[in-house]
Amino acid sequence: MTLKAFKAYDIRGVYGQDITEDLACKVGRCLPTTLACRDFFVGRDARLSSPALAEALIRGLREAGADVTDLGLCTTPMTYFMNAKSEGASASVMVTASHNPPEYNGLKISKPDARPCGYDQGLREVEAMIVENRIPPPAARAGALRDAGQACHAEYLAWLRARTPDLAGLRFAVDCSNGATGVFARDLFGAADRLLNAEPDGTFPNHGPDPLQPANRARLAECVRANGLDLGVLFDGDGDRVAFVDATGAFIPPDALLPAFAEALRPQCPDAAPVVVHDVRTSRGVIETLRERGFVPHMVKVGAAFAKTALRDLNGICGGEVAGHYYFRAFHWNDSGLLAALLALGVFARAKRNGLAAADLLAPITGRYVASGEINIPGVDDRPAAVARVEAAVTALMGPPQARIDYDGIRLDWADAWLGARPSNTEPVLRLAAEAKGRPTLERLLAAAKAAALPA
Repeated sequence: MTLKAFKAYDIRGVYGQDITEDLACKVGRCLPTTLACRDFFVGRDARLSSPALAEALIRGLREAGADVTDLGLCTTPMTYFMNAKSEGASASVMVTASHNPPEYNGLKISKPDARPCGYDQGLREVEAMIVENRIPPPAARAGALRDAGQACHAEYLAWLRARTPDLAGLRFAVDCSNGATGVFARDLFGAADRLLNAEPDGTFPNHGPDPLQPANRARLAECVRANGLDLGVLFDGDGDRVAFVDATGAFIPPDALLPAFAEALRPQCPDAAPVVVHDVRTSRGVIETLRERGFVPHMVKVGAAFAKTALRDLNGICGGEVAGHYYFRAFHWNDSGLLAALLALGVFARAKRNGLAAADLLAPITGRYVASGEINIPGVDDRPAAVARVEAAVTALMGPPQARIDYDGIRLDWADAWLGARPSNTEPVLRLAAEAKGRPTLERLLAAAKAAALPA
C-alpha cells in the first residue's frame, strides 16, 4: 500500500483529501528517526491551509523530541538557507504546494546540510512507517519551539541585499503572484517601476502561481509593454522558481539564461569546477554556448533532486531547469528564485548600459534553433510503449541518431535537430520537446512523434 501524497520529490496533494493535519503530524513524528536529526526549521507559504498543516507538523516533530525553529511565512529557498547555515546540525520542512492551484498543499523536506529528501532519499521509509503503523512513540521530553522567524527573515534579506547588483538604468516590473516572495519584494525591489501582486494571498486571486503558464504571465507582459519597461520578473507560489519576459512581453526561455549566470558567477566561485548542470530538455543552443564560453555542460534527469545532487557532487558553478529552477553553488547548491532574479536583473542592466536589450543579448543563443517547447500528449496509458513507438517513428524519418540518452525517457540528437520523449510519472501524459535548424524539419519531426505517441 502507498499513500497518494508521497511523490518522487516531496509530499503533495489536495488538502483535506491527500494531505491532512493528521498526515502532517505523523510525518513529523517519523522524520527525526528517518533523518537521524533532532533539530528542524519549519516554514510555510501563503496558502490558506498552510498554518494548520505547519502547526500539526511542528506538533509531530516536537512529540518525537525534536527542537523546532518556526520560520513562519517565508519562501522555500529561505528554509534551505537556514538549514545549510546550521552546517549539518538541522533539517528543514517547508509547507507548500509550490506552483499548484490553491486547493493543493504539501511538504518539501531537506536533510541536514540542505540536501534533498525525495522518495528515494527517505520519504519511502516515512511512508512505510505510516502505512505499517510503525510511528515512533512520543519522546520522554518534548522538543523546544523557537519563534525566530523575524530574525531569520532579516538575516536572509541581508544576505540577498549584499548580492544585489547595480541595476542603474534598468526599468522592470516584478510580479510575486500573491505568493511568498511578497514577504521580501518591497525591500529587494524598491527600484522596480511596477510591483504586482506583492501581498501574499493563498487564494491567488489575480492569477495562478505557475510562471510557465502563459495566462499567468499575461498581466506582467501587459504591464511591461504599457509602461515601456525593459523586463518583467514573475515568481511562483513559494519562490523557488522564477520566469522572465522581455520588453515586448515575450517569454524568455529559462535555460537561455544559464550561460549568462555562469559567466556572472565564475569570478565569485574561483574554486568551483566550470560545470553547469542542466536538464534533459535543455536547448542545444544553450549547450553549445556553454561549451564555446569555456564551461562544461552536464545533463541530468528532470527534477530538483538530480540537479542539486549533481551540482554538489561535481562542485559546479550553477545549474538550471527549463521549468525555471536555478541552482547555485553560492546558495549551498540549492535553488533560489530571488537570487536568480537579482542575477538576471544585473545581467540585463549591464547589457542595457552597453546598448543591448534582453532580446538582443539572448539572440545568439535562442536564434540558433527553432524550438517546440514542451508539448503534452494526453491519454497515453502505456508510456514506455509510447516512447518506443516515438523512437521508431522518428528514427525511420531522420535516420539513426548521433547520440541517444535513455534516462527520463529518451533524447535523440541528429546533426540539425533533436527530440525528447519523456513519460509523466503521475498522469497518462507523454511530454515531447524538439529543436531543429529550420521550421520544416521541426514540423516533420513533431508530426512523426505525435502520430506515434498514441496507439493506432
